[in-house]
Order: sequence, then structure tokens, then C-alpha cells
Amino acid sequence: MSALRRRCVARRRRNEDAFYEEDNERDDHVKLDGVISNVYAGGQFEVKTDAGAVVRAQLCGRMRKYRIRVILGDRVTVALSPYDLTHGMIVYRAK
Repeated sequence: MSALRRRCVARRRRNEDAFYEEDNERDDHVKLDGVISNVYAGGQFEVKTDAGAVVRAQLCGRMRKYRIRVILGDRVTVALSPYDLTHGMIVYRAK
């Protein structure tokens, strides 16, 4: 492997690692677990959290990219913005 190729591969790995760490370790989002209680048009879901709050959420980009399906009754993790706790983003679907 040439030196140039090794540098490119190492740079790509660093960038991917930084991307995943940044997305998974966001400290400005509040993460809550809950259950899908209603499905709306346009990829919107109503999630009833374990804390009792009802949140309207949509799928995050990575879940849309890999076509991860979410149906009524699924357990999910929702990331909420600290500024508006009624809207969120579904970041994980429990198996």
C-alpha cells in the first residue's frame, strides 16, 4: 500500500470516528425512552415516554438512510431539544 493511500485511509477512519462520536455523544439533547403510541402522515410519530410525557417525533437521518422501520408499539429512544421538549427525533429502535 502506498504512503498516500495509507494517509487517505487513516484520514477517512478519523473522520468516521469523529462523526459517530459527535452524533452519539451530543450533550445538548435530552434522551428519553418510550413507546410509539400513534403514527401520523409524513413520517411523524407520537411517542409516550416512560416519564409520562407525550412527544411528537420523526426519524433521524441515519435511520431513514438505512430504512429502519418503526411501527406502532415499538420501544424507541427519543432525543429532545432542551428548547422545545414537545418535539423530538427518534434515534434508536429497541429490538
